[in-house]
Amino acid sequence: MNQLINGMPVWAITLATLWTIPWKGVALWKAAQKKDKYWFVALLLLNTVGILEILYIFVFSKMVWKKK
Repeated sequence: MNQLINGMPVWAITLATLWTIPWKGVALWKAAQKKDKYWFVALLLLNTVGILEILYIFVFSKMVWKKK
């Protein structure tokens, strides 16, 4: 019998978790190295199944923010 957690099959939750953890780890590492405190907290607290993490790694971490 297919086990369900909140209406989702266990295999789908496992697959989403295995997809998210490496992306989150790399994104958090980059944010920490760049001392992006706000990004670090956002990446740590928000769970977007890797979408925000991928965007941070390939787009936002490469942007240069000008300070006044």
